Amino acid sequence: MSIDNDIKRVVLCADDFGMSEAIDTGIIRLAEQGRLSAASCLSLGPTFARHAHALAGTGARMGLHLNFTESLGQPGLYLPLATLIRRAYARRLDVAVLRAQIQDQLEAFEAVLGRAPDFVDGHQHVHQLPQIRDVLLVALADRYAGQALPWLRSTRMAALSGLPVRQRAKAFVIQALGAAALGRNARRLGFHLNVRFAGVYDFRGGEPAFGRLLSSWLTQLQDGDLLMCHPAAHADAADPLGQQRLAEFKVLAGDDAGRWLEENRIQGRLARFGQQA
Repeated sequence: MSIDNDIKRVVLCADDFGMSEAIDTGIIRLAEQGRLSAASCLSLGPTFARHAHALAGTGARMGLHLNFTESLGQPGLYLPLATLIRRAYARRLDVAVLRAQIQDQLEAFEAVLGRAPDFVDGHQHVHQLPQIRDVLLVALADRYAGQALPWLRSTRMAALSGLPVRQRAKAFVIQALGAAALGRNARRLGFHLNVRFAGVYDFRGGEPAFGRLLSSWLTQLQDGDLLMCHPAAHADAADPLGQQRLAEFKVLAGDDAGRWLEENRIQGRLARFGQQA
């Protein structure tokens, strides 16, 4: 087998770009280092416009991190995740409001970068929920008709062995909230998705826990998969995940992560990932 055929094309995606200085700085540094290939962006977040061009300069793919759960100082429909899930499954969300908020976030992304997002996913995976996924798919198909459609994040869990039961259970719940329906409906409209998904854990344990998980994920992921992470260059006291975000950053920036990527022949930079998956 040739070297090229040995390479696993895996998207290494950092979420929450645009939420804070600490997160943006960490993601940009890791992208410059070649440890990330994509970042999912909160286009209405307080720091997105200020740092988006620096991230674009790294060559990382940039997607829209669709948000319906954290206002970040913006007016709109933002609900606690559990409430949003209940209302979505009861089909009690206002479709006109969903449509308007999706359009606002797409327009904010385009206004800063002058182009469509490379992909779309959801903050806390809200893009796959009932009602939201239906409105999103139509909005994207209409908005980018005649263009290359953004690819979409599937939360179909990778079949990884050796992970704690608690982590696997959380990944299963995320998948069960809409991965199958999103995949069916998206492919019917011509969208591409990653094959499998990893990176779910309880955001605990500092560097040792994340290092063990990252090594396991990178060893077991296959061609077309996506691994999410949530790094930050320093711990923001206002962020309840701040310490663990810093731990992720330190692991991803370290020598061990570089060695794991090389040993597992993972290549993250794909010009058109969605068409490969």
